[in-house]
Amino acid sequence: MSNDRLAHLQPYPFERLRALLKDWQHLGDLAHIPLSLGEPKHPPPRFVVEALADADALTQQLGIYPATKGNDDLRLAISEWLARRFAISVDPGQQILPVYGTREALFAVAQALLSGKPGSLVGMPNPFYQIYEGAALLAGASPLYIANLEENDYRADFSSITDAQWRAIEMVYICSPGNPTGQIMPEADMEELIDLAHLHDFIIVSDECYSELYYDDNNTPSSLLAVAQRASQRKGNRPFERCLSFHSLSKRSNLPGLRSGFVAGDSELMQQYLNYRTYHGCAMSAHHQRASTLAWRDEAHVVENRRLYREKFTAVGDILSPHYDLRQPQGGFYHWLRTPIDDLSFSQRLLQEQNVTVMPGSFLGRDTPALDLPGGNPGQGHIRVAWVAAKEDCLIAARRLADFAIGLTAGKGR
Repeated sequence: MSNDRLAHLQPYPFERLRALLKDWQHLGDLAHIPLSLGEPKHPPPRFVVEALADADALTQQLGIYPATKGNDDLRLAISEWLARRFAISVDPGQQILPVYGTREALFAVAQALLSGKPGSLVGMPNPFYQIYEGAALLAGASPLYIANLEENDYRADFSSITDAQWRAIEMVYICSPGNPTGQIMPEADMEELIDLAHLHDFIIVSDECYSELYYDDNNTPSSLLAVAQRASQRKGNRPFERCLSFHSLSKRSNLPGLRSGFVAGDSELMQQYLNYRTYHGCAMSAHHQRASTLAWRDEAHVVENRRLYREKFTAVGDILSPHYDLRQPQGGFYHWLRTPIDDLSFSQRLLQEQNVTVMPGSFLGRDTPALDLPGGNPGQGHIRVAWVAAKEDCLIAARRLADFAIGLTAGKGR
């Protein structure tokens, strides 16, 4: 016996990348620079490291079975951060749940809340973070890919969804700022989606793990919950009804190894999700909770982290803009870069000639025949470049990307 749904999962992008590049090794003497994985490399906050290394505290914390709901102080720290950052009033007792990073939570929420009925759909951006797709498939639903096209400024095209599809949708994933596009979802689009959720009775899952990495102080990412709070006040709905927001310390605080985040929103959905997680057995350990509490209560390290990314994007942008049709992302730490040749060949030859690894956009999108695109995949003709390494390495990589573009223009390496 086996779970037949596993057969519907597609290989993860990094598996596909390894297969694509296996015969394209660099034979020169350039050091390898990986820009394919969005793994933050800036230093984590020192006070978090010190808290985790406190032997006396750790001795006590390791002797505790942690509560699935998390401790009161952590949930309070999260609610205070949401109030400061988004002006959201969230009940720490009923509307917040700490999780082991947003990846597992974004996957588990579909298993907890979807019905599994035949014909049910889960909407998601295209291109996208592949966890959304796997979560839908393993919960017995079919993915509905919502194109985020360049001609629409990489915004979700909700108008492409038919009435029949809206009626079949049980959940919609959104991501702002987007992975891989870096697009901030406008509040008007969020409000439109909330109205549709009430009309057609589905849940909105908002992945906001990049919300603290932005490049214009006059265009900061909002939260689905901020929009939902205003909508509920106007219309008399339950607070955050049908809306869930997911945040993480991985990008905000350079703590991907801590595996720490939270879910907040609709108290009825949160109670169902808590019931699921109680059986799932994924409570955050006490020492991780303590370290997370400290991180959510400090903003100075976040401001510094954002400054480092802004400096890097300015510097690499100056190098790349003469050679590529460069679009500055509104948030996140990726360039979603148009390629002068197809993205698969570009990625192979870039590794071979410059020893730089990037992620082909085709691996982050899905073929959608209805789209008027070659192959119907909105990721085609793009690469995702993750500027997560130290600034010096990013500058070297940017110069190599520029040299590679010059070589393509000159017809070298054909």
